[in-house]
Amino acid sequence: MNKKQLKLLLEQGKKLNDKISFYFNHKIITKQTPNGQEIKGHIEKAEHNLNFVKYALEGKYSDWSVVGCYYAVYHISLALILKKGYFSKNHDATLCILIKEYCKKELTEEDIKLVNEIYLDNEDILFYTESKEEREKASYSTQIVFDDRRVEELKQRTLLFVRKAIEILQKL
Repeated sequence: MNKKQLKLLLEQGKKLNDKISFYFNHKIITKQTPNGQEIKGHIEKAEHNLNFVKYALEGKYSDWSVVGCYYAVYHISLALILKKGYFSKNHDATLCILIKEYCKKELTEEDIKLVNEIYLDNEDILFYTESKEEREKASYSTQIVFDDRRVEELKQRTLLFVRKAIEILQKL
């Protein structure tokens, strides 16, 4: 999903609901009873990918570090949607459920405090999309080396996203 499509989904609830309905109708998203072991497995996989990123960077494999960052974010996202009772078969569908269940707009000051504490904000959702785009470049392009500063920033943002998601999962 590109940034323009994402912006539309963030701003237009009907478009988001239509897209989610499409995914349900095509069995790309299904309802699933939250399973603590499966959620824990996604958290562990996200942490495993973060460890991989560390070693890939030490070995100067910046392209694979980007891929590892993305999959850390993706697995923690799967844990978040499973906690809300969903299963998703693709990345964009997962993103739609993250927006629906965790991204809130037009809230009171008290709501904003709550959102700040336990929900994902628009920047987190945008980061998910950016990490997917970077992962696609790293996986499918012939470029081997990525800008070290950009990869380090991606790693730090991934770490923050995973930590925030774990906090959310622990509070729900």
